[in-house]
Amino acid sequence: MATRQGEKDDPSASDDRVQRNLKTRHVTMIALGGCIGTGLFMTSGSTIAKAGPGGALVAYAAMGLMVYFLMTSLGELATHLPTSGSFAAYNARYVDPALGFAMGWNYWLNWAITVAVDISTAALLIQYWLPHTPGWVWSLLVLVVIFLINALTVSTFGETEFWLSLIKVVTVIVFLAIGLAMICGIMFRPAVGLGNFTYKDAPFVGGFPAILNVFLIAGFSFQGTELIGVTAGESENPGKAVPKAINDVFWRILLFYILSIFVIAALIPYTSPNLLSSAEGDIAMSPFTMVFQRAGLASAASVMNAIILTSVLSSANSGVYASTRMLYALAKDHYAPAFFGHTTRHGIPMASLVATLVVSLATFAASIFGQRIYMWLVAASGLTGFIVWIGIALSHYRFRRAWVVQGHRVEELRYHAKLFPLGPILALILCVVVIGGQNIEAFVNWNWQEIGVTYISVPLVLALYLGYKIRHHTRIVPLEAMDLSGDPESL
Repeated sequence: MATRQGEKDDPSASDDRVQRNLKTRHVTMIALGGCIGTGLFMTSGSTIAKAGPGGALVAYAAMGLMVYFLMTSLGELATHLPTSGSFAAYNARYVDPALGFAMGWNYWLNWAITVAVDISTAALLIQYWLPHTPGWVWSLLVLVVIFLINALTVSTFGETEFWLSLIKVVTVIVFLAIGLAMICGIMFRPAVGLGNFTYKDAPFVGGFPAILNVFLIAGFSFQGTELIGVTAGESENPGKAVPKAINDVFWRILLFYILSIFVIAALIPYTSPNLLSSAEGDIAMSPFTMVFQRAGLASAASVMNAIILTSVLSSANSGVYASTRMLYALAKDHYAPAFFGHTTRHGIPMASLVATLVVSLATFAASIFGQRIYMWLVAASGLTGFIVWIGIALSHYRFRRAWVVQGHRVEELRYHAKLFPLGPILALILCVVVIGGQNIEAFVNWNWQEIGVTYISVPLVLALYLGYKIRHHTRIVPLEAMDLSGDPESL
């Protein structure tokens, strides 16, 4: 994949380049808020119900470790070669051009479909307050707002994400402060203590199979963290912003997930049916809502509904940005029609933005008029995040090997991932395990429809990969011939 070097905000540049106007605080907060979503606010409770407090902590710790290694791998690649194509560009340059083609198109389709899911969810959240209004009106209104944010400047997107992410971060911090105070008996008496960790079959419930089941839920909670790689192409100073955001990943996971699961498990017994109800979208049953209610916040459900709405809006906003930039990168690298690579004078790939929203709108229409088609579309995007992570691990592993083979020293890199090659290998193995374990029951019962719905994204990527490979006769790039040139400002 021919990658652009130094996509800068240059007034003299032709109107086909994005602009590096994302500030370090934007990139940091996007990375910070990127791992906080409905997975934490809603489905985290179900992990405790299914595997017990100990099992949930083990699952989130394992997935968190995998994501940390993946993000450090992506950080090494993104600081060396910051580009809007991100991991798709790295897949093409460091593994096989056909893989870059497949990953890029699959990622674009994934986010375009996910945006449709997000605007549908946003409408349901708004109807919590206005139950007698038509949901489709709110969905379309949200889509228009998201379009306007992404159509102005990349700074507008960055600023919007900054404040939406800040709301989520503050919410989690307040939740942890109140939760720990209740556990220790500070301000809230009597102290709850840690009795729920040994209640009945706790801390581990259901053994290893239950923990493996929770791996899947935990993994989906971390989806979207790879967006940091896409923002690198429009960061003012990727050599500074990306390492800073990546280095904070470990502490974000520890603070926002591990500690949050610990607080929820301590305050709510795993036998509570409310924990399972939260995964079904019942705002009143969200573990965050329940903890705030126990602390005396009467309007906790309404407050959490508003916060989860901001989280969904953030997801839709990020999804439109990521898919637009991926389609733009595909066009610049001759993997998509050239007009998708043109930008406005503000550096916005307008044709790519419109195409993304057309697909999102079509998917949303399918949810109303063609439920079966909609089900398959959503299923097609289900495993994309894990497939992308496999691509990141492969790219980093081969990049670092080629770097040494071609006579370079690791110290020459602006940022280098720790514990190589253990990190990418461990991440690769865990991703394969999670993908394979998505629906074991379907294989046991030979339910072909269930297998198809669950795993459709895997043959889709394989079809894209093999189709391009056969047509263009691509080969896996030899280590000795690999193009290791990067952005001069990042070296």
